[in-house]
Amino acid sequence: MPVMLLLSVGMALLLGACGNTRENASQNGNKAGNAASSVTEPAEDTAPGEAETVTFQAANGDIQVPKHPKRIVDLTTFYTGYFLVLGAKPVGVGEGAMGNPYFKGMLDGAVSIGDDASPEKILELKPDLIVTYSGTEGIEQLEQIAPVVAIEYGKKNYKDQLLDFGKLTGKENEAKQWIGQWEKKIGELKPQVQKAVGNKTVSIINPYAKGLYVFGHNYGRGGEIIYGEFGLKAPPEAQKAAIDSGTGWASISLEKLPEFSGDIVFTCAWSGDTSDPKIVYDSPIWQGLPAVKAGHVFQLNPKGDTYNDPISLDAQLKFISDSLLSAKS
Repeated sequence: MPVMLLLSVGMALLLGACGNTRENASQNGNKAGNAASSVTEPAEDTAPGEAETVTFQAANGDIQVPKHPKRIVDLTTFYTGYFLVLGAKPVGVGEGAMGNPYFKGMLDGAVSIGDDASPEKILELKPDLIVTYSGTEGIEQLEQIAPVVAIEYGKKNYKDQLLDFGKLTGKENEAKQWIGQWEKKIGELKPQVQKAVGNKTVSIINPYAKGLYVFGHNYGRGGEIIYGEFGLKAPPEAQKAAIDSGTGWASISLEKLPEFSGDIVFTCAWSGDTSDPKIVYDSPIWQGLPAVKAGHVFQLNPKGDTYNDPISLDAQLKFISDSLLSAKS
């Protein structure tokens, strides 16, 4: 959930990671913490012109939006979990969000608008707010349907983004409540994890058709937890390429894998192409990694762990924490 700032160019990589088929099974479980209790059904139709409006600062300017939007159409896929945790379930979401196992049961009643929704399909949902990425083609058409708020993916960390969406939906208290609960969980787990991991380095690596992706601190797959909240170290080359660069990811060849592999590795198959991950996993280079030999390789869920919204992070936290604690020397 961020190369990937424009839908026309970057969403292929993001949506590839998420996958477009619906799978409700997860190796990490389908728990999303306390978020499910805050999910509400989409509101009934609101007549145009009735709602009070406020000004919201978006990537596409200062936008007049309903103070309490009732019929949100979310075209982002990777931000859907923010609306769910706030209790502002969209009436329409991308197909990728429908396939996130951590959202199981939370999107009942919402409509899948596919991966490339037409204005006509969006219009049918009678939205009072449309949320999309900055750089989306055809924003002018969408603006004729409802106010459009464009978001620049990855510009804000997930806590600030949640607070921002709290302002957008009139649910700032719900945003603050989630952050408080989250920080309490992290405060309890962080000392345990840091003690168990010690000076070990941690990598997040996905095989794909042309080699491997190495992920950093702000691109899902647990990076926000591993590097951000727990403050664990990446190998120097991964730190430089995927974190210090600010991109959140880097593409490398299989031959360079040992330079980017940490003492602990989180990985999963890449669902964005038809390549067989066993080409990497069965290779002598992968099998020779210290993390593989030590049994410190942990498989992420390619359908859910790609996301870094509050619900997905809540669901990822236990698996990541348990995995790191099990790698204790």
